[in-house]
Amino acid sequence: MIDDRAADLRYGYGTRRIHVPPPAHVDVLRKPPMAPLADPRAAVAAALDAPVAAPPLASLAAGAASACIIVCDVTRPVPNGLLLRPILDRLQAAGMPLDAVTILVATGLHRPNLGEELRGVIGDDEVLASVRVVNHVARDEASLVDLGLTAAGTPVTLHRAFVEADVRVLTGLVEPHFMAGYSGGRKVLAPGIAGHRTIRSLHHHRYMGDPLAATAEIDANPLHRELLAILTMADARHAQDGRPGGTFAVNTVIDEARRLAFVNAGEAVAAHAEAVAFARRSCEVRVTEPYDLIVTSASGAPLDATYYQTVKGMVTPLEALAEEGELLIASACSEGFGSAEFREAQARLAALGPRAFHASLARKDLADVDEWQSQMLLRALAAGRVHLHTDGLQDDDLPLTGVAPCPDLQGFVDAFVARRGAARVALIPEGPYVVPRLAQRA
Repeated sequence: MIDDRAADLRYGYGTRRIHVPPPAHVDVLRKPPMAPLADPRAAVAAALDAPVAAPPLASLAAGAASACIIVCDVTRPVPNGLLLRPILDRLQAAGMPLDAVTILVATGLHRPNLGEELRGVIGDDEVLASVRVVNHVARDEASLVDLGLTAAGTPVTLHRAFVEADVRVLTGLVEPHFMAGYSGGRKVLAPGIAGHRTIRSLHHHRYMGDPLAATAEIDANPLHRELLAILTMADARHAQDGRPGGTFAVNTVIDEARRLAFVNAGEAVAAHAEAVAFARRSCEVRVTEPYDLIVTSASGAPLDATYYQTVKGMVTPLEALAEEGELLIASACSEGFGSAEFREAQARLAALGPRAFHASLARKDLADVDEWQSQMLLRALAAGRVHLHTDGLQDDDLPLTGVAPCPDLQGFVDAFVARRGAARVALIPEGPYVVPRLAQRA
């Protein structure tokens, strides 16, 4: 029998089941059902051969001597096993040997993906064995090309393998993103393969402190506009160097079971806009009233491997949280806190307090590495009381999270209902991939 008062929250590679007892009102917020593509391989082929606002990939590659394909790192479940072989087939059909192709892992400032982890990212052993795969290292100045400053003053450096390639392909997953509105497209380029100064400029207080740099916000989002400016600069450099064509993108959207539900390809800006329009219909869920308690997840592995990534799940549903409401998030944090820099930022937040920490951010020319996640955490802390259920953090890490520990998920929910009675409770099994939009605010 279906229990409409319960849900299985994604947690690591498994789930955590939650049941909300009466008399609380319960809504389980999920993506609207998406029909997975009946033949995903055929859909990928069709996208490459009939792209949006661009010639087919094989035509674009005709006469080209080199190519760079950017893939997302392990934090994004992109179905690369479906994408890379068809892309390579078209490059080879245009006369390009595989040893002229580089697959570049867009790590941003994240750690490199190696061994079995890299195998999982590529998703195709034949591709991994036959094509050069490189992890981007944002602090390796020798691997970067300086493109100058955007009109807004962002210093732009990008990985040389991409800048100097004749054919440049972005691949990615289009999903809600709590700073850039939606991921994919231009975001795979920067911060994906940008130098650390570019990344730290894009994550500066002038963007992170802007309320329009937010989940599901695109058109008025200042960060989105700056990412587009960087893509425009990269395309201009490509043309200046006498290389035909702009940046070609392959975009995907997946359903709750992580099956391919949408794929397109083409000119990076136009194709991404089309993919965002599809994702909006799939990821944004209208709700009529705010909730006194939101119980959510960091969407399970791979996203919930660190506390750093967990913050996304705290921020995404805030529009639907009632004043003085509470938010409970479940995240495995199997790799702990994340980077040493993020842990240090959290230590400063704990020592200074939210107000003084926030005030310190605007005084810097560039953001310190990973402190932007602490700044985004402030949005959740300002909206209500936040609780974290995890098995992955050490006891001495818990005070640095800035939120209240919750060792017993079900016990917390039972106690909340006993205390608040007929409260409104939302369960969000897929965490930051579902965006509750309050009807009167939308």
